[in-house]
Amino acid sequence: MVSRIIPVEAFDLVIFGGTGDLARRKILPGLFRRYCAGQMPDGARVIGAARSDMDAAGYKTMVAEAIREFGGGRSCEDGTLDAFLDRLHYVAIDARGETGWSELSDLMRDSVQVRAYYFSVAPSLFGDLAERLHSHGLADDQSRIVVEKPFGRDLKTAKALNASLAEHFDESQIYRIDHYLGKETVQNLMAVRFGNTLFEPLWNAQYVDHIQITVAETVGVGGRGEYYDKSGAMRDMVQNHLMQLLCLIAMEPPAKFDPGAVRDEKLKVIRALDKVEPHHIVRGQYAAGPDNPDFREAVGDARSKTESFVAMKVGISNWRWAGIPFYLRTGKRMSARSSEITVVFKARNHSIFEEDGEDHRNVLSIRLQPNEGITMKVTIKEPGPGGMRLVDVPLDMSFAEALGEDGGDPPDAYERLIMDVIRGNQTLFMRGDEVEAAWAWTDPIIDGWTARGDVPKPYDSGSNGPTDADQLLARDGRIWREVRP
Repeated sequence: MVSRIIPVEAFDLVIFGGTGDLARRKILPGLFRRYCAGQMPDGARVIGAARSDMDAAGYKTMVAEAIREFGGGRSCEDGTLDAFLDRLHYVAIDARGETGWSELSDLMRDSVQVRAYYFSVAPSLFGDLAERLHSHGLADDQSRIVVEKPFGRDLKTAKALNASLAEHFDESQIYRIDHYLGKETVQNLMAVRFGNTLFEPLWNAQYVDHIQITVAETVGVGGRGEYYDKSGAMRDMVQNHLMQLLCLIAMEPPAKFDPGAVRDEKLKVIRALDKVEPHHIVRGQYAAGPDNPDFREAVGDARSKTESFVAMKVGISNWRWAGIPFYLRTGKRMSARSSEITVVFKARNHSIFEEDGEDHRNVLSIRLQPNEGITMKVTIKEPGPGGMRLVDVPLDMSFAEALGEDGGDPPDAYERLIMDVIRGNQTLFMRGDEVEAAWAWTDPIIDGWTARGDVPKPYDSGSNGPTDADQLLARDGRIWREVRP
């Protein structure tokens, strides 16, 4: 199967923070991959903007090094990289001052193509950048801005952030990026649900026993210790990434596949979430391992009460999901790197097979990373004579095997999402009211931890989290799916 490359309109993409880690690791290598794929038209330009004092030649050298390191093995020595670098420009700029803005205005003066501004900077600079783009005549009704998380650290700051952006840009121009929504398998989740007669009639409390969502990481906090100690797994992962996956797995079919309809249904899920009781939440901090310090040493606070692991049982009070538990789990320094959504269907009401003493269930597993794919566990007869013995086997579709070369090398999430920004398609981006609704649900949980003085449970590095997380499901007669690489 060959994927279709659909070119976008010519564009100017200005990357504020164009020398930063995200730009080097994801944004610029992703743009290079789109250029190699033939998706960047003639006339498209990429303009780096940052405080670093360098010229255009120095910036191109930095970008070339980043692409060679993080470009995913794309050829750089056949002239393609040089052709891509010819599209790059650089402006040394001060987000809170006037330095560089006249130079950026001169560079953009005669441009009439799509303008997108990527705010790859701290959220504290979002308002300043938005204000200066307008005061210098760099933004119009067709311009778009891309903002990275965190979208605030609670409901109050999220509202303030939304208000500062709304002073200068309409909601239709604001693209709040969550890279999880750009993953091929996440979008396939919608295709599986709404494109197949087989699944949607069973996607409800009558047939589903429970749903698990796991995002496990083998890394620790790394160089993000100061940030992570102020956020924790709840703010850093649950409030955005896991919340988005929960919305996609639980939402009602939208009337049509367009940004407004999809995001309306996601918002309904968040507003239907039940209050989470304290005994339905487990928090943890990873201990030291053979090659890593413990969490508190990593963040530089020997008394830190911030969590590196969260597991919780969540309910949704609506007609489709009433009474069905959703188990969410995320953590650092776990046994494997894995992101997976698992739908466990209910057991049969009655078995006609007398020798069948096991509880056979259909299980649909959507692997987001690594080895993106979908697995459906079905029950068949075990081969051989001697009676009707049942065995569960997977119907396994990995993109690499089922879709050929293109399926095994899907575009990175950032590649897809940046191209959606240029197209003006907001389907895979978070809306302002959606962000605020997520914080309105999250804040009471965090406030409760603080009020009670809760201390996270320790867990071994390389494990699957605190043993209390296993008990969370064991009380309901269930077990976690194995965390697999």
